[in-house]
Amino acid sequence: MLIDWFTVGAQLLNFLILVWLLKRFLYQPILDAIDAREARIAAELADAEAKKAEAKSERDAFAHKNEEFDRQRAERLSQAKEEVKAEHQRLMDEARQAADDVRVKRQDALEREQQALNDEITRLTRKEVFSIARKTLGDLAETGLEARMGEVFTRRLREMAAQTKEDLATALKTAAEPAIVRSTFELPESQRAAIQNALNETFSAEVRVRFEAAPNLVSGIELSTNGQKVAWSIADYLATLEKQVGELLKAPVKTDPESS
Repeated sequence: MLIDWFTVGAQLLNFLILVWLLKRFLYQPILDAIDAREARIAAELADAEAKKAEAKSERDAFAHKNEEFDRQRAERLSQAKEEVKAEHQRLMDEARQAADDVRVKRQDALEREQQALNDEITRLTRKEVFSIARKTLGDLAETGLEARMGEVFTRRLREMAAQTKEDLATALKTAAEPAIVRSTFELPESQRAAIQNALNETFSAEVRVRFEAAPNLVSGIELSTNGQKVAWSIADYLATLEKQVGELLKAPVKTDPESS
């Protein structure tokens, strides 16, 4: 069989032209479309991956914010509980302190009232006791007792302290009026003479004296001149005793450490 090389060549040329045409007008657009689609798909996948990563980042950020919020909420709740507890304790302490202050003030007030009542009772009792003592001694005083008082008074004139004697001597010298000797009852002439002699001997001078009765004196005699006074009477003893008793009652009570 003979080969028709012209026909073969023509068919080969036609085939080549067909392949070129297919490639030019069919395969290439299809390949370009496939490449474009692949590129679009790749871009969409990349965009999806980017969005996925972004979504994951946002999800992580949101989760972190939630954790931070929960942590802050827990801290604030704990802080609020501590503040409420501290405020409750402070109010309780203030209430307890206020109650203690009220109790102390009430106790102090009761003690002051009790002390004031005791002081008043003591004062009235002391006043009444010494008042009764003065009245009793005054009722019991008589002339014989007054005579004995005169003897004691003259002895006291002679036994005066140096400073008292000097002050009284000055007062007697500078006095414009006679010295006054007061007694509960009228002194007899013998007692007056004894007192006059005691004064003259004590001050080595003639002392002018005026005698007076003073019923308010309680069994005693007093000499006064120019602001100076020398006296001896039971009333003075009572006054001294009353003063000492008052000072003793005002003094704080000393407690024995061993007995407490």
